[in-house]
Amino acid sequence: MTLPIRNVAIIAHVDHGKTTLVDALLKQSGIFREGEEVPDCVMDSNDIERERGITILSKNTAVQYKDTHINIVDTPGHADFGGEVERVLGMVDGCILIVDANEGPMPQTRFVLKKALEKGLRPIVVVNKIDRGQADPFVAIDKVLDLFIELGADDDQCEFPYLFASGMSGYAKDSLDDENVDMKPLFEAILHHVPPPVGDPTKPLQLQVTTLDYSEYVGRIVIGKIHNGTIYVGQQAALIKENGEIAKGKITKLMGFEGLKRIDLTEASAGNIIAVAGFADANIGETITNPDNPQALPLIKVDEPTLQMTFSVNDSPFAGQEGKLVTSRQVRDRLFRELETNVALRVEETDSPDKFLVSGRGELHLGILIENMRREGYEFQVSQPQVIYREVNGQPCEPYELLVLDVPEEAVGGCIERLGQRKGEMQDMLVGASNRTQLEFIIPARGLIGFRGEFMRITRGEGIMNHSFLDYRQICGDIVARRNGVLISFEEGVATYYALLNAEDRGVFFIAPGTKVYRGMIVGENTRPQDLELNICKTKQLTNHRASGGEELVQLQAPVEMSLERALEYIGSDELVEVTPKSIRLRKLSKKLVKR
Repeated sequence: MTLPIRNVAIIAHVDHGKTTLVDALLKQSGIFREGEEVPDCVMDSNDIERERGITILSKNTAVQYKDTHINIVDTPGHADFGGEVERVLGMVDGCILIVDANEGPMPQTRFVLKKALEKGLRPIVVVNKIDRGQADPFVAIDKVLDLFIELGADDDQCEFPYLFASGMSGYAKDSLDDENVDMKPLFEAILHHVPPPVGDPTKPLQLQVTTLDYSEYVGRIVIGKIHNGTIYVGQQAALIKENGEIAKGKITKLMGFEGLKRIDLTEASAGNIIAVAGFADANIGETITNPDNPQALPLIKVDEPTLQMTFSVNDSPFAGQEGKLVTSRQVRDRLFRELETNVALRVEETDSPDKFLVSGRGELHLGILIENMRREGYEFQVSQPQVIYREVNGQPCEPYELLVLDVPEEAVGGCIERLGQRKGEMQDMLVGASNRTQLEFIIPARGLIGFRGEFMRITRGEGIMNHSFLDYRQICGDIVARRNGVLISFEEGVATYYALLNAEDRGVFFIAPGTKVYRGMIVGENTRPQDLELNICKTKQLTNHRASGGEELVQLQAPVEMSLERALEYIGSDELVEVTPKSIRLRKLSKKLVKR
């Protein structure tokens, strides 16, 4: 006898506590043995996810509660990874929308909720972090209701059930007056409000591929929900490709989910979320079905990319010194391999065999791909991100973003002024507690390129910035983003303390003494609008009247550290970011340099 099933996704704005809440559900479901060491954010298994504290890839887990098998899908909260959210919502029959009790709905809340409502799901709202100071759970619920109405939710969806919770402390409750105990109220809400999956086990098999994995032992593994029929090990099946072609194969391995582990199954029926091996060429959105009566499910549709950049083979003087995978063929193969699992990414070949046009959802989406590639040993260079224009109703249009800033009171004027220069239109301003103000803008996506560094300077690092794609609108005209010129290395060599000290009045540097540099490499930012070429390898001439250690030691200013994201936001249209496993360097695209 098969257990009753519930399939539910966890959706929320980034950093509102999805993964922590899933941690609490897993720990209290009894899947870990007593005394077993369980890390925090146990679902964030990727190295970059743990380092940055964000969820990038959607992941499956499952728990048992009161003889019901509950499949839980943890999804990313950042809009740049919206492709992950869109593809997994087709696997589930309900969702849990998590909202911060203090912040309320944020830009990505709007994005993920819109996708859930379009799928016809009725969310369970969990107001999280109620144990924190300044939390106002009922105001958060009112804002969520306003958002539901604004997004066109039907009457049933607007009558959403809600709970109060603290994922960190491991409890949920139906009323604020209830005693803090455990996550039982949330488990009960899932059983009561999430409908069981709709599917007929007697119909021909239909399983849609929503996630891909790989094992050295069985090859490609596809993960998806059985919409109809029954599947078992050794069964003959067919894969309906995206182009309509049918490839026959055999189910060599069948696995289900139990906590963080995959368990071997002999068979599974409609409604289950399972992992299957046996189809080496399967891609996301395709259907595994009965070979005698093949019936395809609708392909997964995701929003188109809004940002693109050029990936090219590294041709700097230091090319090939730090990376193992440096050729155009290796870079090309890696980019096209990414397309198999990253549904929101697009890769196009160009007229040059050494350059590839890569399109994604945003700077973070493309930045994570670049970071993964450099960790795998690839060496290449990328151009400044550019927005993708489209024609809508015969008019040229560009992507617009909804931008929400949380800033100290003294930084409000500066943010409004800078965003006005970038064609941003303020929609709302809310003065909150602790002298902080929340500003809401609608702004062209190209107006945000390079703004984050400026924003951090205006707010002295105390500001919080969130944005998500809104829609395509008519092009608003030229945007002149102000940035000073750059300091460029005059020759190849090693940067010296003496040369950097003498040039300190020229601007701020991105490098420290002892850094290897080459002609055309960007080493800092000028104090003036023009680019300036410097000899930063110059050494001090020593005579018998001058000893190398005979002068008072003068401290250099600390260099500005250029992370990958900061470098992508910083560079101009005539500049490149050189990416290697060990270094991030900025360089001029043109070999024609500005002479001193």
